[in-house]
Amino acid sequence: MNITIHYAFLPQTDPEAALGFYRDTLGFEVRNDVGFEGMRWISVGPPNQPETGILLYPPGAEPGITDDERRTILELIAKGSYGSITLATDDLDGLFEKLEASGADVVQEPTDQPYGVRDCAFRDPSGNLLRINQT
Repeated sequence: MNITIHYAFLPQTDPEAALGFYRDTLGFEVRNDVGFEGMRWISVGPPNQPETGILLYPPGAEPGITDDERRTILELIAKGSYGSITLATDDLDGLFEKLEASGADVVQEPTDQPYGVRDCAFRDPSGNLLRINQT
């Protein structure tokens, strides 16, 4: 039996800003962009990994979410404490410079961590935390 990771889900509160970040800044390809009732679900991923991607979804769109729960979700996203993902690159310093130059929200500059990883961290336009490891 072979199990793979197909999609990770991250909320997006502004589809155009999310596209600008994931497609234009990170260089991910857009695999699908679906609109329904004023909301958009956008799947993106690295061109060299067609089997793995990120689904950028409208927060609180799940059936059964109450208005109070939707407000709580949006508050957590705004604080940057709702969604996160870890990416990896073979050029951490170069990617950091590219993201910083794009105006992305820097959380942590490239750092050698005591647990053996060199990484940095940013927030995407919705506030999701992206940690990026050096491979």
